[in-house]
Amino acid sequence: MALPHDRTAQRGEEILAVFDTAFGELLAADPAAFRVKFRKMAASAFAFYRGTAGLFYADLEGADGGSHLDGSPGAYLDERTSRVWIHGDLHAENFGTYMDSNGRLIFNVNDFDEAYVGPFTWDLKRFAASVALIGYTKALSDGTITELVRVFAAAYRERIHALAAGARDEEVPPFTLDTTDGPLLDVLREARSLTRSGLLGSMTEIRDFDRRFLPDSGAIELDAATRYKVLAAFDGYLETLPDSSLARPDSYRVKDVVGRRGIGIGSAGLPSYNILLEGNSDALENDVVIYMKQAQTPAVSRHVTDAAVREYFRHEGHRTVISQRALQAHADPWLGWTEIEEGGRSYGQLVAEVSPYAVDLDWSDLDDPAEIAAVVADLGRATATMHAAADDQSGHSLVPFSTERAIDAAIAADEEGFAPMLVDFAHSYGARARADHQIFVDLFRNGRIPGL
Repeated sequence: MALPHDRTAQRGEEILAVFDTAFGELLAADPAAFRVKFRKMAASAFAFYRGTAGLFYADLEGADGGSHLDGSPGAYLDERTSRVWIHGDLHAENFGTYMDSNGRLIFNVNDFDEAYVGPFTWDLKRFAASVALIGYTKALSDGTITELVRVFAAAYRERIHALAAGARDEEVPPFTLDTTDGPLLDVLREARSLTRSGLLGSMTEIRDFDRRFLPDSGAIELDAATRYKVLAAFDGYLETLPDSSLARPDSYRVKDVVGRRGIGIGSAGLPSYNILLEGNSDALENDVVIYMKQAQTPAVSRHVTDAAVREYFRHEGHRTVISQRALQAHADPWLGWTEIEEGGRSYGQLVAEVSPYAVDLDWSDLDDPAEIAAVVADLGRATATMHAAADDQSGHSLVPFSTERAIDAAIAADEEGFAPMLVDFAHSYGARARADHQIFVDLFRNGRIPGL
């Protein structure tokens, strides 16, 4: 998708404008973290795509308004299907394992930092474009990529229809050690092989007969004032947990606190903290590490103007947790929110466990098209189940209707156009993201990104 020189320059300015909106304040506060973030994004078009949800939604808003990216503006969207709880950053690498509140290892969607309420097709399009980008890096043909997106669309459609028709739990089981095979089962088995002792051994040591964070593991020692603020915020966090989460009073006891600085693609510049807690017994191998990090403004929220959605959340930490609880059945029992005061402002915080059992789906060894298709089908089913979870049955009033029935009815109105809509978008936006990646690399290496 080669662009004329003047169009390339114009697109570069559009990218910089989105970056300023999305990252400006954090970049100014911690440019070093963003240099790391941008180096990671420069590595591939897919890495760039992962780090630019804001650019995606800026483009998508225009696309669903009828630009050349999407020949079907507003397709499948009505008053209800435009107001569904969505993941917000649904790409092919945001899937993995977690231990649910019932002690089961589950493979599912993960990373809900961008979750919000909006059009359900936005999740599907973001995923479809990510398949096109991964397929391109694996030198798959356009025809093979088309088939993969069709597989995803068909699996999503089938699962949504089954849920809308009232399928019983045993007919649509979660992805567990007993219900999966292939790469998903491999990921779950890898997660099962991990241990809490292994995680603790990598982050902590035994000092003076108790466990403390290792001083040389990337941790930042806190001054007394910051430590006090974090501990006060921790007390507020405890009030947001379900009553069933902490049955043993000693589980509240803080053993150690350290600071960390987010430098990943999604967390650059965001202050965060690790807190070491007494586990569910006196045994040191049962200690728990939780993290507290400043929650970010989700990219999709800049393009959803519904005041009722915005006013539903106290702050971004509250939004992230409420969204995850709505979208993920039996979520992490340590999941909660709090606030930290900084410079006269209050910042919402997300709090959750640093899980010993979290393993992300690794695409590096997935090369066979048939195997990729089987995985993509499962991810389509997982996406449908997630969209169906957060509705009038989830205990939240923000989406007061059956999402699976609303989505099922919308797709049924144009059954034959559903997969082609996603296929067309996957190819067109995949090409745009590859071109944008090259523009970004040139901007970055030539010192054109302000503040770096």
